[in-house]
Amino acid sequence: MRVKDLPKGDRPRERLMSSGAAALADRELLAVLLGSGFRGSSAVDLAAEVIAHCGDLDGLGRSEPHRLLAVRGVGPAKAARVAAAFHLVRRAEAGPERERITSTADLAHLAAPLLRGYVHERLVVVVCDPRGGVLRRSVLTEGGADHTMVPIREVITTVLACGGAAFGVAHNHPSGSLEPSAADVAATSRLIEAAETVGLRFLDHLIITSTAWRRIPRAIVEDVGRNRGETS
Repeated sequence: MRVKDLPKGDRPRERLMSSGAAALADRELLAVLLGSGFRGSSAVDLAAEVIAHCGDLDGLGRSEPHRLLAVRGVGPAKAARVAAAFHLVRRAEAGPERERITSTADLAHLAAPLLRGYVHERLVVVVCDPRGGVLRRSVLTEGGADHTMVPIREVITTVLACGGAAFGVAHNHPSGSLEPSAADVAATSRLIEAAETVGLRFLDHLIITSTAWRRIPRAIVEDVGRNRGETS
């Protein structure tokens, strides 16, 4: 059966988009890369033949594109795509190691360049993988001289979209004060609660000035969370 004749929920490309690459078998992932099969053989069938021709995925990754041309149904375009994909993986693995967050000071070091020297408050989110490797660091909102929004849903959506497992946030106080406002503490409490709900690890919420930084103490945040629970 041709891939396009399968129900949409069974097609490799559609399953990858809906469930992620981890849900696909090796031959299905390769089928997405190949794009099509040939008369009498679907893309998945062709992918299985290519893997068998090379022995396994490791052999496929080390194969020159001309070797793949020996498989019926594989032309120069398909062979080039496969070779390019594996080469990109090797380049990524050989690249510089990601910056890593192992402490609150690391979070401050990464966020400070995006916050210091600005006359308006900005909110920065830093997204990490399970081992603390930084996946993304970006300014999420920018507000006035003494406030900026902390959009809880947008923060969580940003982390999930990056495939993150943990995150921290930081914002600047152009006034130079390191004291958290009531809104800062309340936002931190809501971030902790939202992170727990979706299974993410919340690192810290920092206040950064032109010369220093401070984490918003968890004890204060927990008091706010308890008070909110008691009044709800």
